Amino acid sequence: MPINDGSLVHLDGLTKPATTLIEKISDAVGGIFKPFQIVRVAKAEAEGDRIRAESQIQVTDLHRRAMHRFLEEEAKRQSNIESITEKALPLLEEKSSPQNMDDDWITNFFDKCRIVSDGDMQRLWSRVLAGEANAPGTFSRRTVSLLADLEKRDAELFTNLCDFAWIIGDATPLVFDFNGEVYNRRGISFDTLAHLETLGLIKIEAVAEFQRMRLPKRVTVFYHGTPVDLTFRNEEQNQINIGKVLLTHAGLDLARVCNSKPVEGFFEFVRAKWETESLIAKKDVISGTTPSD
Repeated sequence: MPINDGSLVHLDGLTKPATTLIEKISDAVGGIFKPFQIVRVAKAEAEGDRIRAESQIQVTDLHRRAMHRFLEEEAKRQSNIESITEKALPLLEEKSSPQNMDDDWITNFFDKCRIVSDGDMQRLWSRVLAGEANAPGTFSRRTVSLLADLEKRDAELFTNLCDFAWIIGDATPLVFDFNGEVYNRRGISFDTLAHLETLGLIKIEAVAEFQRMRLPKRVTVFYHGTPVDLTFRNEEQNQINIGKVLLTHAGLDLARVCNSKPVEGFFEFVRAKWETESLIAKKDVISGTTPSD
């Protein structure tokens, strides 16, 4: 799927969802992938303006430099937009429905991402684009705006936090101790978490712990796909401590696409904690096996 200076994204050979997404983007943001897209239009208009200006007044070097800067900036932004879109295409699911994406969402998305040139950040943006195409309405415009404010090191820090996330209903980073070595080795501390809180990605509880409430007697939770069965004392209305960090709505959105990975030893660390709290079924403790065995 090469993107070149001739025809941008070639539709031949693409899947139907990919073709639909490109056409949807093109319609929403003014023919961004059509042969005579914005940079060519800008060049033509600039040339026309130059000719008209020279017929009336002498164009100064300042004018020429300004036009050159404008064209270079727009070409770079166009390249960023195309790169992010190209990276999103392989992530589309067969059941995706880009035709149902909101035009205003698409316009806002590309208005925010067009200045993103870093490869890693482009991949993050592409996963958001593909996720929205796969299930329109998944990512709010507020989440997109928050992503636009993230620097690369912020995204890396948030991904490190999500490496500790278990699925307990929602994605839940289990941070039980701000000074714990297992967290600090990954750059997770009170100060870095406070920074993520100011960005709107998480909430932190400095004194107590958050809890997941109203749980049934048996619950299956997951750590990066590995299940653990928890058994509580009561038939219903049980609760479990989930540590000092809670993802916000925007944090939950970005946790879906941040490409987090399991931390070595953290599964055993949390499982041992739950064993001491008698939450792991007795048969698992006796046999010494984990669900991944």
